Amino acid sequence: AVRPKAEGRGRTTAAAAPTATMVNVPKERNTFCKGKNCRKHTVHKVTQYKAGKASNFAQGKRRYDRKQKGFGGQTKPVFHKKAKTTKKVTLRLECRECKTKMQLPLKRCKTFELGQKKEAAGHQY
Repeated sequence: AVRPKAEGRGRTTAAAAPTATMVNVPKERNTFCKGKNCRKHTVHKVTQYKAGKASNFAQGKRRYDRKQKGFGGQTKPVFHKKAKTTKKVTLRLECRECKTKMQLPLKRCKTFELGQKKEAAGHQY
């Protein structure tokens, strides 16, 4: 029996999954709220998620600092082979009614804007 060639298997190529060059998201969006009081579609305030300051007392950081102590140089691998040129953007949605927050990841994009006005294309009078 001859197996047919698998067309859509394996890794996706750069041509198959292009990254968006620019994403513009409005500052408010109407979406479903999972909060115990809401459980309906409400207006959500949209902000861009930003990671908080890393704690010095997290278990991983304490372990790393202990291993680094004393002689012996760098003990863990330092990553150098950076291949990605973009980051995935995460939106933080806050319900206007019950203040419940949720996160929504977007695809990769070069530039991300929040609530920017679109410039009209073509000739302006």
